[in-house]
Amino acid sequence: MDAERSEILIAGGGPTGMVLAYALALKGVSVRILEEHPTAAEDMRASTIHPPTQQMLAELGLMDELGPMGIRAPLYQYYNMATDAAFELDLTEIGDVTPFPWRLQCEQFKLVRVIRARLDAMPNVEAVFGARMLSFDQDSDGVTVHCETPMDIKTYHAKYLVGADGASSTVRKWLRAEFDGFTYPEYFLTLSTDYPIDEILPWLKGVNYIANPPEWSVILRVPDFWRILVPVSTESQDSDILSDARKDKVFRDLLGPDSPSITTHHRTVYRVHQRVAKTFRHGRVLLAGDAAHLNNPLGGFGMNAGIHDAWNLKDKLLAILQDGGDADALLDRYERQRRTINKEFVQTQTIANKKALEGEEGFRNREALFDRLTKDPVARRAYLLEQGMFGCLEREKAID
Repeated sequence: MDAERSEILIAGGGPTGMVLAYALALKGVSVRILEEHPTAAEDMRASTIHPPTQQMLAELGLMDELGPMGIRAPLYQYYNMATDAAFELDLTEIGDVTPFPWRLQCEQFKLVRVIRARLDAMPNVEAVFGARMLSFDQDSDGVTVHCETPMDIKTYHAKYLVGADGASSTVRKWLRAEFDGFTYPEYFLTLSTDYPIDEILPWLKGVNYIANPPEWSVILRVPDFWRILVPVSTESQDSDILSDARKDKVFRDLLGPDSPSITTHHRTVYRVHQRVAKTFRHGRVLLAGDAAHLNNPLGGFGMNAGIHDAWNLKDKLLAILQDGGDADALLDRYERQRRTINKEFVQTQTIANKKALEGEEGFRNREALFDRLTKDPVARRAYLLEQGMFGCLEREKAID
């Protein structure tokens, strides 16, 4: 690996950047990754891996190692605690189209660490952690990137730069790409606990979208914890949101007024956005993952959409670098395909998922939908394929 030059430079060592790096490196492409943080943060965001994403990871030879690190969740449900109305969906119904008819509940940092260990053993890859990108310049031959490490200022050169550096993307800001959309008026609070809350709520499945008017929540099972997500007013201070009093209220609302004192292992508060960049490409610089699009977590589409960006982009870059493909045509197609899918499916569906849990009207509409799906196996199959992200990937192929 050249000390300064590579074919591809990726800003961001999260799931999107790491999957892209590994997919390209397996084909012999020289790749350098710049990641601002010294290691993958061990938090509870992004823990759902949908069936087609598992198929992509399997093609990279990752599922034999990653699969046992997660929990298979073929069942997911919408539940109304006020009425006990419950609607369950079973991904095994589409087992004829995928070898992975379940959601794999596996935190994103595990995927990142599995890939990083493999990249460290590859001679055509360098992963530079603790490197904060400062700026870049591009010309007709490539991109020059300047970054800061704890001890130095580094300059690297590559044929193409991919910004997979998250919601606050430096690459996107330097491109001056507008980030259209909106920010939700509430905070999202995530808690995790190893307390067996399913002994109090025996109706829990692996994935649960819960209406408890006027509140709502999402409860997911990951290997070591139950993960609970709830909205919190922005009028609250961070110290209050993360307090024991707030934690106890969340569990009382879910488990009842006599619920025991429950220990949590993670408490995270963050803002949630629905945004898509106006452009995913400027010359030799591309955007992917959260740098290109953001959405709320209801449905588990965010990390998956980023990995799908990487999967699409690696084909375009391989065609350019190894087959002499038309760079402008291929990279413009990447932008059309992935920007369209993120606007028309990911944004639309995640906004609808949130509205379905907010207030009685939203859940009544969702109950009517699921009542129809219960009675109509053809419609239910179509819904499962759509929610499993097969439908949007098929539409992507049709975008020229």
